Amino acid sequence: MKRLLAAALVACAACAAPAFAERSDREQPVNIEADRLTVDDRNKVHVFEGNVVLTQGTLTIRSDKLVVTQDAAGFQNGVATAAGERLASFRQRREGSAEYVEGEAERIEYDSRTEQARLFNRARVRSGGDQVSGHYIEYDAISENYLATNAPQAGSPAAGGRVRAVIQPKSDGQPASAQ
Repeated sequence: MKRLLAAALVACAACAAPAFAERSDREQPVNIEADRLTVDDRNKVHVFEGNVVLTQGTLTIRSDKLVVTQDAAGFQNGVATAAGERLASFRQRREGSAEYVEGEAERIEYDSRTEQARLFNRARVRSGGDQVSGHYIEYDAISENYLATNAPQAGSPAAGGRVRAVIQPKSDGQPASAQ
């Protein structure tokens, strides 16, 4: 039981993208459901497999597999993946808003040291009415900047595909006719 709790805490820290996060989520308990859990204490690796659902406050992560590793300094990295045609996904309420940020991709990685989330292959992020999709999306929680490309390395060529974005106009609270 103690190992399961430790694994759950590590998984939560690895996957809760603070840029998207409702700050109070970090203070909520972590619940993880999976068909299987493998813990390698020596190498600090926790593997959750089979219909993985991680919840913490407003955060929900769904995947077929979630692998969490911890480095010597205590920072965690999480990799959520999906099998077949499915996609790994996350959903979390934005700080101070009723809106949610949702993302999905074949693979979602989070690095707690750099506070960066990376979404690979068929990546899509939605926030309110705004939407970004591409082969690769990176979100830097510290600078609050996105990078979306049609390939994992910015500037590298990729066979076909383009980045797509839909950005809704922001209202200043007045009807469109009054502007």
